[in-house]
Amino acid sequence: MGLGGTSIVSLPEARELAIKYRKIAREGGDPIEEQRKERLVVPTFQEAAKTVFEETKSTWKNEKHAQQWINTLETYAFPTIGKRQVNDIQTADILKVLSPIWLLKAETARRVRQRMSTVFDWAKTAGFRTGDNPVDGVERGLPKQATKDQHHAAMPYQEVPEFVAKLRTTETRGIIARLAFEFLILTACRTSEVLKCEWAELDEEQRLWTVPSERMKAKREHRVPLPERALEVLEQAKPYSSSSTFVFLGQKLEKPMSNMVFLTMLKRMEVPYTAHGFRSSFRDWAAETTNYPHEIAEMALAHTIKNKVEAAYRRSDLLERRREMMEDWAVFIYKK
Repeated sequence: MGLGGTSIVSLPEARELAIKYRKIAREGGDPIEEQRKERLVVPTFQEAAKTVFEETKSTWKNEKHAQQWINTLETYAFPTIGKRQVNDIQTADILKVLSPIWLLKAETARRVRQRMSTVFDWAKTAGFRTGDNPVDGVERGLPKQATKDQHHAAMPYQEVPEFVAKLRTTETRGIIARLAFEFLILTACRTSEVLKCEWAELDEEQRLWTVPSERMKAKREHRVPLPERALEVLEQAKPYSSSSTFVFLGQKLEKPMSNMVFLTMLKRMEVPYTAHGFRSSFRDWAAETTNYPHEIAEMALAHTIKNKVEAAYRRSDLLERRREMMEDWAVFIYKK
């Protein structure tokens, strides 16, 4: 070592370095950038994930959900890639993380995939790696998740705003079909519930849609708080169906649209998802990006409460909390 801790390079070493950097320059590279990379201390995936967690946990309103973010990576990713430097990890390594849980724990696997992707995005932004995110495209090496809802392919919630923007301008079907689809996404309701929606079920002053028990899967009345954009959709639909019982009128005056209408629209738009899958998109958005409790989102989806004790003691449908959540969902969908 020289004065001030500076390393002394021998003449032969200096010549080798000079030759190396001239070669980099001749091949169109940047010798200075190469030197910077050599001095850069690249973190392991575990170090990078914990850094991302520490930098972002203060933005989470719910401490429990924030802790779940890092816990899933500690459980499923760290054992396989935790000690690897982030610039050394490839898609094949991501495949090794996800393969064991992809079919057994489908929802958890999707969350682990999303969280790993966030870490690698941070690593690239911080200058620790270049090129594509190794999580991108990993699904091509994984089997289709054989769950009971496999036929309800869900759009990743991050893609929903772009899809809705495209939906509002597409010429694939008439305006009433586009409005019905937008209403479905805004309310996170089932296809049949939306298509058979009647004007008599709506209280626009109270911004409320009450779906009768006979049209609900669980055979219980379901109150749906309507965000501002949903009310605008209803106003746009009135000139086309105000003389009918149904809000989203089919080809005949007293019949709703066919339950195939959304599938047809998605096929023509070349979108590989289903209308029902947007309920999952909403559920993932609520879990990944908000601090709303699990039961609030489950109520919004009108899911049956499996815990009988919890169901017995829950006297309210938490309408106002759900109203706030659905407004946030609308804000997310229409973000600029």
